[in-house]
Amino acid sequence: MILLVLVVVPVWHSVQGHSTKDYWVWYQTGQTVLQGGEIYPDPRWNKFPFMYPPPCALFLAPIAALGQTGLVVVLALLNAAAWICVILFSVRLATGEWRRAHLLVYLLPSLVMGAYVWGNFLLGQPSLVLLALMLGAFIALQRQFRWLAGALVAIATTIKAFPFIAIVYLVYRRYWISIASLLLSLAFLLFLPIPFRGFALAKQDLQRWSSGMLFKYDETGVGQRLGRSTSWKNQSIWGVANRLLRHVEYDHKYEPHEPVYANFADLDFNTVNRIVLAAALMLGLMFVADTHASHSEAATEEGRRCRTPETDAIEFALLLLLMLVFTPLSFGYLFAWLLYPLTVVVQRVVTGVTKSAALAACTISAIALLALSIPFRVMAQTYGNTLFATLLLFAGLAMELWRLKRGAVS
Repeated sequence: MILLVLVVVPVWHSVQGHSTKDYWVWYQTGQTVLQGGEIYPDPRWNKFPFMYPPPCALFLAPIAALGQTGLVVVLALLNAAAWICVILFSVRLATGEWRRAHLLVYLLPSLVMGAYVWGNFLLGQPSLVLLALMLGAFIALQRQFRWLAGALVAIATTIKAFPFIAIVYLVYRRYWISIASLLLSLAFLLFLPIPFRGFALAKQDLQRWSSGMLFKYDETGVGQRLGRSTSWKNQSIWGVANRLLRHVEYDHKYEPHEPVYANFADLDFNTVNRIVLAAALMLGLMFVADTHASHSEAATEEGRRCRTPETDAIEFALLLLLMLVFTPLSFGYLFAWLLYPLTVVVQRVVTGVTKSAALAACTISAIALLALSIPFRVMAQTYGNTLFATLLLFAGLAMELWRLKRGAVS
């Protein structure tokens, strides 16, 4: 019933002629592709109406041919299917089985993250699809389907670029077949628009998107988002650090307004970046320290004891949390990705496999921080409540993984 409501509401908005949020952008982009127009106007004069990679625009074209309401129906149903897959894949990774999990493991994470799931349906955002692809890749890695794992990450990357970060993990784990699959699949998907757009236009699309979005980060902001990338809506460490440590607005508007600030310090841009990179190094070292005991896939007795489906479940959760933290643009709907880490926590708590007070305290504190967005929507997010909730979950799961590894070695 809940799923039906989530699908029907955006469809009803489209039928009634109300705002369809980002669905309208997807429809216009698909129509632009069908008509052979410019997806990305010259960034010197115009802001990109569509900010995702060129293959994503191509994927939207056949759906846009169905009309705006038809597109909303298809994408809403796709999100519904993705949500179901996310729940099932999360339980499979957290429990090691497809069935017989406790009912709360299926229900509780979605209840906690319900508002973030709803945001994806209302706005038409693909965060649930991306999460389903990433979880599918993790299952493929466990099942030794290395080519499939790389291909799934590549598909996610062509929808939104940031899943490519996972290649760092693949290198760390020495999944060379998955890396080759990721790179080859990504190359194929990036060249896919050529037969449909022509070489010149496809090349222009890729160049303009790369220069205007992928490699655009300076004092004014990230990509085409400029002031919005440092606004209260961006919960990545880049956004939070810049608005709390630099004298930049936290509620950027294009019309005339009184500037508002939340910074504790007034550091320069380069200093803030050094702080962010130091945080990245620290969290990365924590991840390596937790997982190094099973870094080698050699069939040693210690390796077999340290690397299990149970530890893999936590390791994958830590990876997703790091991706959320360091993605340059992490708006609210993207934190639907917390569904999987919360599934891992719930599984460990309801089955009694952990008595960790630290994991429980970090999880409860994280949920409380997320809940602050209800009464204090702007101010809570201005000070990074979602980011710090994500970091708390990372800390709790990192300690849990460390406890498991130490127990296995001893």
